[in-house]
Order: sequence, then C-alpha cells, then structure tokens
Amino acid sequence: MERYIPIIPIRDGIIFPNTDSVLTFGRPKSLAALESSFTQERVVAFVLQKNSRINDPEPTDLYTVGTLCHIERMIKADGEINAQVRGLSRIQVLEYDESTAFLMGRVLEIEETPDDSAEVKALCNHLTNEFRRAMNLGKFVDFLVFMNIMSENTPSQLADLVSSVLDLKPAEKQVLLEELDVKKRLEKVIDYLAKEIKVLELEKKIASKTQERFEKGAREVMLRERLKTIEKELGENDEDSETRELLLKLRDAGMPKDTEEKARKEIKKLSQMNQFNPEAGYIRNYLDWLLALPWSKESKSNIDIAVAEKILNQDHFGLDKVKERIVEYLAVNKLAGKMKGPILCFVGPPGVGKTSLGKSIARALDRKFIKVSLGGIRDEAEIRGHRRTYVGALPGRIIQGIKDAGTRNPVFMLDEIDKVGADFRGDPSSALLEALDPEQNNVFSDHYLEVPFDLSDVMFVTTANVLDTIPPALRDRLEIIQFSGYTQEEKFRITKGFLLKKEMESHGLKDSQVQITDKAIRFVIDHYTREAGVRGLERQVATILRKVAKMVAEGKKGKVVVTEKNVTKFLGPTRLGSTLIEKQDEVGMSTGLAWTEAGGDILFIEVALMPGKGSLILTGQLGDVMKESCQAALSYIRARAQQMGISEKFFQKMDIHVHVPEGAVPKDGPSAGTAITTAIVSALTKIPVNRTVGMTGEVTLRGRVLEIGGIKEKVIAAHRAGLKTVIMPKENKKDLEDVPKEVLKKMKFVFVEHMDEVLNIALTKPLKQKEYQRPVLYAANPQQAD
Repeated sequence: MERYIPIIPIRDGIIFPNTDSVLTFGRPKSLAALESSFTQERVVAFVLQKNSRINDPEPTDLYTVGTLCHIERMIKADGEINAQVRGLSRIQVLEYDESTAFLMGRVLEIEETPDDSAEVKALCNHLTNEFRRAMNLGKFVDFLVFMNIMSENTPSQLADLVSSVLDLKPAEKQVLLEELDVKKRLEKVIDYLAKEIKVLELEKKIASKTQERFEKGAREVMLRERLKTIEKELGENDEDSETRELLLKLRDAGMPKDTEEKARKEIKKLSQMNQFNPEAGYIRNYLDWLLALPWSKESKSNIDIAVAEKILNQDHFGLDKVKERIVEYLAVNKLAGKMKGPILCFVGPPGVGKTSLGKSIARALDRKFIKVSLGGIRDEAEIRGHRRTYVGALPGRIIQGIKDAGTRNPVFMLDEIDKVGADFRGDPSSALLEALDPEQNNVFSDHYLEVPFDLSDVMFVTTANVLDTIPPALRDRLEIIQFSGYTQEEKFRITKGFLLKKEMESHGLKDSQVQITDKAIRFVIDHYTREAGVRGLERQVATILRKVAKMVAEGKKGKVVVTEKNVTKFLGPTRLGSTLIEKQDEVGMSTGLAWTEAGGDILFIEVALMPGKGSLILTGQLGDVMKESCQAALSYIRARAQQMGISEKFFQKMDIHVHVPEGAVPKDGPSAGTAITTAIVSALTKIPVNRTVGMTGEVTLRGRVLEIGGIKEKVIAAHRAGLKTVIMPKENKKDLEDVPKEVLKKMKFVFVEHMDEVLNIALTKPLKQKEYQRPVLYAANPQQAD
C-alpha cells in the first residue's frame, strides 16, 4: 500500500520492524517532520544515510529501503526531541517531495511472504539457542528485549528482533533490513551472531587466563612464605629453591676463588630480599650473567697441523703469510702445551678475504668462532659494559661474545677496528687496549661484571682497511699482517676453484646445466672488474648465473655454455679496456703508481705550459703533501735547468699547470714526486714520456729518489694496467719479495737513486744535458751548510 508521509534521515542507527527504540533528534528538518507527524497520524518513515557525516542529506544520500514507524511518545528538551518509536514494516521510497520544510515522500509498504517450512523452523530454533549461548558468554541485552526474543515470534519477527541487538555496522544492518527473503535473512543473522560469539569466547578466554595468572602468582607468594616459616620452625636451612639452584650452578662454574666469593655474597643478598623488591631483579640478572660465563669450559686442542693446513688451503687461495703464521701458532701450541693467544690484525683492501679467513682459522683450530663488528661504535660502554647502577645495564661486546661462544678460548674476530669512532661517551679504541694486550688481558675487567675475566686464551683476530685511523697505542698491541690485492691470475684461480662452485650452489644450478669457459672468466676479469678484491667479480659471476637460471626455469634444454664471445649477452657491453695505459707516448704526461684503501692504482700526471708570469697551478683534489711535491719538483728543475738544456728563465714567461685526472677523488702523499718531475721536464723539453713506464718515489730538492710504501699493491696495479717497466727507489728492492712471481716475470723493474736515472729511462729521447753541477743550499749557520 502506497502512502505519502514525512521521511526522516537517521545517521547511524537502524530501526527494525517489531522493535521499540528511543531516538534523539536535533536537526531542524527532523524536528519539523516529527512535530508535523505527531499532530496527525504519528506515522513517519526512517531511512539510513549512506554517509553519517553529511548534516543536511539530499534524497540521493539516502538508502531506498527504510522502516515505517509509529511515534509512541515524544519529549522536547533544550532544542532536541526524544522520541520512542515502534517499527511497523519495511517500506521502499518511490519519490521525494522537497517543496516542504522537511522531506516528504511517497512510500510503498513491503509485504513479506510467510514461510513456515521445516527448514525455517530449524533455523529459528538454532538462532534462539545461539542467542541464549551468547547471553551466557556475557553479551549485554536489556531483559525485556531478551524476553521478547525468547517468546513466541514469527520467523520474520525473530530475525528482526535479534538483528536489532547485534553489534553490527549500520551498513551491515541495512543489508539485513533490505533482505526480504525470511530464510536468507535468518541465515545472515546466524552468521553475524556466530562471529560475535567467537569474539565473546576469546574475550572470556583472555580474562580467564589473566585471572589464573594473578591467582597463581598470589598463591605462589603465599606458599613460599609458608614454606620459609615451616623450614625455620623445623630448624632447617631457610634457603629457597632459587638460592639452592644458584648455589649448584656456582659449584659447577669453576670460578676463581675471589669471583666465587663475590657471587656467594650476591646470592645471599638475593635470598634475604623480597622478590618484589626492584633491586632483586638486577641482582638476579647479574648472577645469571656471572654464572653463564665459561669460567672453566674450553675447547680441547686436538692439534693436527696437516689437517689445519689442508682446511686453510681449501677455504682460501694464496694468503701464504697468514696461513704460515697460523700454522706457526699451532706448532708452538702443540710443543709448549699452552701459549698466550696472539692478537692478529689483517689489514688490506675490501674483498680480499680478511673476515672469511677468521672462520677458516676457527675451523682449523677446531674452536668456536665469534664475530663482533666495531664499525661505527662510539660508546666506550659497548666494549667495557655499563655500570650495574644504570637501568638496563649489560656487559660489553667482548664478554657477551665469550658467553655466546660457551668456551673461554674461542677465535674472536673484531671486524673493522679502523672504523671505531669517539665522542662524548668515550673512546672505544682506548677500551680495547686492555682486552688486546697479551700482557694484561688475563685480568680483563668489565664494568658490569666488576670481577676480572681471563682473556689470555682467546685468539683475537682484528681486521682493518687502513692502519692510519688506528691509534698508535692500540696498533702497538697488534701483530700486523698485510693483505694485498689479487693479481689477474689469482682472481682466475679463485673464480675457478671457489666462487663459481659457491654461486652455482646458491643459484640451484648443476654442472650439466651451465659451463663458463676459462677464456670467458678471464674476459670478465679484464673487461668488467678492476678491483683489489673479488667482490665485484663475484657479483658479475652471479649475474651470469641468474640469467642462466632464468633460461633453465623457462624450460631450456641442454647445457648453457658461456664463452668469451657471448659473455656480453649476459653482462652487457664491456665496461673497461684490457689496459689503462695511453695509446701513444705523450708530451707532458707521465704515469705514476698510487696506493689507496681499495689497493693499488695508477695515476696520470698531466702538465700544460702557457704564457704567464711563472705561476704553478695545481688541480685535481691534491693534498698538502702532494702540492709540496709539485713545488719541490719545480724547484729541482729550476736548479737543474741549464744541465737539462732548458732556458734558465723559462719560469719568468710561462705558467705551469699540473693536473691529476679524476679530479673528484682526493689524492695525497709524496710518492708521485718522480712522476710529477718527469711530466714537467717532458713538457719543458717537448720530449714524450714512454707510455709503458710507470714510476713511484719521493724526490728531494737535490734530485735523490727516496723510499716509499705500498710496493706490492702498486706493482700489481701496474701489471693490471698493462705497464711493462716500473721505476722505483733502490731501497724498495727488498719489497719485491712479496710480489707474486707471475707478475715479476712479466715486468721489468729499474731501481734508481737519482732523478737523472729516472729521466733517462722514462723519456723517449735522452736529454741534452751539460755536466751536472751540484746546487749549493745555504743555511743560516755556514758550518751546517751541505
């Protein structure tokens, strides 16, 4: 039946047929509609808003299905109306009339078809039982509403009554209101009620567990107090079970006498405390740390030198000095029975195997391995621990590592020791002095433990990229072992024997599915990587195998063979040339050798001459020492200009510009002196420099070539770049013992004492020199003049 009645939007509530509700209205249109309806038939339609935040909704903002209601009573108060309404039936809004002060509309009452089937009756019985179960679980429902639901109702009435008390969102209740099929509506109501029952069960379970824990704790406290009283009355020892357990652990710990006495005092103090005393937790935590340390547990030394050598050779290629040092340590330990653990420091560029060698040492010694990274640590307490007075105090990294190892003689690696910082919280590197001093680390004191711990049996291994940032006092306690970059041949053997197998396993590939030829490996080394270590090379191999894995996963049959010709299909265009040397001999350009944190490298020195007033222009991010080398080189040339066939007044009419390419990279050090001098002489005499000659060495004002460092790294870099001849100071001849033999065979080495010898070899033509007259250097005291 169609009717023309007021329509009132409601924000977040649904009124179902056959239910009573009390609503509060405050919007002007709603108040006008209520008053108009109350003076006439007292019939009004309530329709839910789609968006509750809209204050003045339009017809398009309302659902089309609502509820026809009768206003039972109404009370006005403070500009609002409280009304008790009763739902009569479902209605559908056909059209709206917005010409009045409130919404009026033509609505159609929706008649429901009764359904008395057995299935519907069964659903009604199930819904009633589930609702009773929800009430037993703690669901709050008004008593009168509960009685209405439990009394005789039609299936439709029952579904509406239960829907009105379910904890649902307005949109979900609207779905139930719009469902006209009684059977489907009952099924949906049962589903919603089941979800609510599940939540009620979980809430009850959580509350029950909380109560149990509380009661258990209170019961334990009461029983402990009773037990203490009973034991005291019987004259028995009043130690509780916790104290007895701690004393048993103390007996088995094997602590030194003084430490054991301190632990007993702490246990006695704990036993006399109430367990709810906050300090009891601190003492208990301290005792846990003290008793967990391996005071007497150590790994047995079953030293087999042959097996240890085999393990070291299996895990790492080359590194002969390091392996020899480990084997020496094993031999002495075997003969002497015990010796102080050495403090080794592996220094070298990234990717040469410093960190991984520590694991191999532990395996060779059959000991536990512990690694602590010190990079970026700035707080001294990270090493020595915090005082027990601080909340959340803990021992330092060293004691924590010993506890994790479970033995008092592990191999302990302190990684990146050169990257330890210092700030207002102290200097961690200073805190390492005691731990890394073999003469005093047998009584290492951690601030948290407050008792000495013997670290003399620990084999400490530290790693660093550079030695400069390690304080001298700490460096003095370390046995420095230098790691140099790998040669091309060493990289090939490492890839062939180690990296390829490792990467194939990690990518799930077998020998029958992929093969990388030897020439392909060498091609990758020469044209895709140029580094001291092998990390970049490992990434390139992984890139190839990833692409092969994709091909195999897509169903490719047969073996994928990677050759020198097709390797670019896997890695893209080549990134580097086979050599770095110039294509032809150039005037004013020489090749120097440099040492960096990442290994050795070659350095080009460029010199340009231009009209000017004798200025020396230096560019390329040069450090102070390198700038001074340029000044010294120019002074030497000016003093020797006549002997070199250069005009003595050349500097009065021209400027000299010295540039070192890769200007964004900082460069410093005196070892480029020979290369700088050679480049300036070449520019002034117009004689090209031999492009296959590399040189290194510091030059004095008299032209003497002085000894420098980093020979091995520099020679390997020269070999990698394709240089044929290396000029170096005579005093550095001894350093060639560390250079791999395959490099020595392929290169010519010239050892010099004076700059004249350098120029004779480096320049493509001999200088038109006159007889050399040694320059006189004047001093303030004539007796000191040379």
